[in-house]
Amino acid sequence: MSGRPAPAVLPPALRAWLGLVAGLAALVVAWVGVVHAGDSESGAVDRWFIDPTADSVGPPWRGVALATDFLGEPVGAAVLVTAAVVGCLLLRRPRAAVLVVAGAAVAVGVATLLKYLVGRTIHGADNLSFPSGHTAFLTAFALVVALLAVGRLGLGRAAGTLLVLAASLVAGGAMGWAQAALSAHYPTDVLGGWCTALAVVPATAWTVDRVADAGRRERR
Repeated sequence: MSGRPAPAVLPPALRAWLGLVAGLAALVVAWVGVVHAGDSESGAVDRWFIDPTADSVGPPWRGVALATDFLGEPVGAAVLVTAAVVGCLLLRRPRAAVLVVAGAAVAVGVATLLKYLVGRTIHGADNLSFPSGHTAFLTAFALVVALLAVGRLGLGRAAGTLLVLAASLVAGGAMGWAQAALSAHYPTDVLGGWCTALAVVPATAWTVDRVADAGRRERR
């Protein structure tokens, strides 16, 4: 027996809308990357929001910023991903567990590659800054969790899209604020990290579904 098909990690009702969002996000990443390629200082847009030359927050908000930043560090990220994978397996959603790992890995991997391609720096030539990998990771993680919630709750297109975008905005905004406040990134780096996750996670989820469905058909 082939059994019931596993639920898609990219709900069919959301594919068109998230595909459009992903395309627009990719254009933003490309545009900001071209504008700031090779830069070593903040741009006009960055200076509208925050002074990126020094830490901009003190106690107690500095502690909040550092705690948020930790979630994008290797140990903090590993804890989040491991907890989510365990949760997916307990819920008997192995495909979702794969997406948790793949979504985070692809987002961080693409962000890292873009750092070398764009070559923007902050606080010295060795500190590549665009896009923010911390922001890309936490946004990607929130996107994956939101997609799983949409499938679990059976939300429709409007409610599902709203939940996914709201989750990405909250996670990306929180990490982005922490990175800019701690002077680790320019605000436009944060925008780039957020949009990187928005661009790659829907494509990664679609790929996971395609590969899993193909493997299931072969076993029938």
